[in-house]
Amino acid sequence: MRITARKYIDSYIKTIGNEIPKLIANFDFSEHGGDFAYLTKSSAVYSSNIEGNSIDLNSYMNYELNKDRFKAGKEIEEIEDLIEAYEFAQNNKLDEKNLLNCHKIFSDTLLIRSKRGKYRTEQVGVYGKSGLAYMAVESEYVEKEMKVFFMDLGELISADLNEVEVFYFDSLIHLRFAHIHPFRDGNGRAARMIEKWFIAEKLGTDFWKIPSEEYYKNNQARYYETINLGVNFYTLNFDNCVEFLKMLPNCLR
Repeated sequence: MRITARKYIDSYIKTIGNEIPKLIANFDFSEHGGDFAYLTKSSAVYSSNIEGNSIDLNSYMNYELNKDRFKAGKEIEEIEDLIEAYEFAQNNKLDEKNLLNCHKIFSDTLLIRSKRGKYRTEQVGVYGKSGLAYMAVESEYVEKEMKVFFMDLGELISADLNEVEVFYFDSLIHLRFAHIHPFRDGNGRAARMIEKWFIAEKLGTDFWKIPSEEYYKNNQARYYETINLGVNFYTLNFDNCVEFLKMLPNCLR
């Protein structure tokens, strides 16, 4: 399904969309914005945690206070690379070139140099405790899918959208990117970053402050359950996508 599709927006509005203006109005951006840099670090830590990084936010912040006493391990470096990528995104427009650069930045500890900031050239699957959970599109079709993705994304960035529409399309962007799985590694981190990047471009830089990564981490089982719409790229059933689309607005509660 294309990320510009409005097929499910009526269901979305009925289930949660009508609440979004009130959720935004009641979200205290000033309370969550005392230290923009801290919130960026928080986003990077929680997004890394979802992918199995064991360094929690408290541990990371205490490491920062005592850098001279500790040697940074791989997990710390992974978080710091992702922080750097978030900072780059916050200061640049959302487009394909800049997203690839973000991937190049944050995948330094994840991939060999030749794979960083580039679309994958191999088949990849998502595996869980029971084995294969999802098989992504074949590598030879990745560039084609991403060309369509960024064409549609550009259309959405240019479009005049209300708050409800921004949240609806933003979650579709996250969902579609995750299903294409364009990188050898780092797809989840990139999907969550591009989601926040888009909403900040459409509704203002304050929206970098929303705790979406923290919410997904704290509701990780639900996050994985709702993002799973089929066993492979060709059997995805988007009729079940609204449950995933509801997660982003819920992070404002």
